[in-house]
Amino acid sequence: MTMRNDDDRRFAELLHHRSARLEQGDPVAPPLVSAATYHLPRSDVGGFVYGRMSMPTWEEVEAQMAVLEGAPCVSFPSGMAAISAALFAAVVPGKRVVLPSDGYYTVRLFAEQFLMPFGVQVDYVPTVDMEKADFSGAGIVYIETPSNPGLEVCDIAAVAARAHSAGAVVIVDNTTMTAVLQRPLDLGADLVVAADTKAPGGHSDVLFGHVAGRDAVLMQKVRDWRKLSGAVPGAFEAWLVHRGIETLELRLSRMCASAKVIAERLAAHPKVRALRYPGLPGDPSYAVTARQARGFGFLIGMTLESAERAERFLEACPYMARTTSFGSTHSAGERRARWGDAVPEGFLRLSIGVEPVEALWDGISAALDVV
Repeated sequence: MTMRNDDDRRFAELLHHRSARLEQGDPVAPPLVSAATYHLPRSDVGGFVYGRMSMPTWEEVEAQMAVLEGAPCVSFPSGMAAISAALFAAVVPGKRVVLPSDGYYTVRLFAEQFLMPFGVQVDYVPTVDMEKADFSGAGIVYIETPSNPGLEVCDIAAVAARAHSAGAVVIVDNTTMTAVLQRPLDLGADLVVAADTKAPGGHSDVLFGHVAGRDAVLMQKVRDWRKLSGAVPGAFEAWLVHRGIETLELRLSRMCASAKVIAERLAAHPKVRALRYPGLPGDPSYAVTARQARGFGFLIGMTLESAERAERFLEACPYMARTTSFGSTHSAGERRARWGDAVPEGFLRLSIGVEPVEALWDGISAALDVV
């Protein structure tokens, strides 16, 4: 009950995080300030200086995110910008970087094209094996749990403890769950990265990302990376994400509840060859997710007999956007093998949205009937 009360208080504070700073006549919603330059007769008295260094609208969304994460946040123009900043802030010459072999594939491409040429050894470990992996000589242990797209899970606290014993920094990609459902920093992670393009933005109209952490030295390196590399978000994008986060907890509540209903029905459907959803008691990810998260998420992994049947399902389902992203208000589906993910050809990643669940199920059921 205490945990639930703490969460409820946190979500309430998120909606009122500006209140203490408001004065008579101030706008309740944060103003959209897109200025690149500021009045600067002196350079030694603080204030905003230049748009690559700081911006009022960034500070508002970062303050809002900090309530969710329970830690300082630095915003970026995309999830990959946040991930690259965290990796470059933490990488140590001569130390290994351990990445999940089954996580978001673009992170592996980034490591191979931009870390390995500098002599950084990059090793890949499946998410389910992270708890027993060899971290000796590692400078960074990077995990994504649940993994995208396979929804495999590892124990964040256990991995963090072993990684710290080996002297490594732990980075957790929390995109699939968000800080509403899971807070890796509370479980021992040093840095959290997330693509706020997904559920926090929530409307498929903005690219954004952030890094969160409680280690002041690491976070200063992240801020310096943003300033010196110029990987800065726009004011309008920050404003959109701030607005999206205000309804995040509410949207996730419906999305996760609907995902559980849909997953239970899909698991019993004769056309479905295999199903992954951490919220099903028989799922391999259930026990660890129940222990370390507040919910089970809105992503479902469904495998049909073939690539052709999977594509036919997507074409026939009236309430399933055919898109490569997830976490939006609308439900979406994608056959992930087309990008080279190590999944069956008929595997579909389904992202459940906020549609009324029975109407959504009717569309899914009807589409399954014709595949």
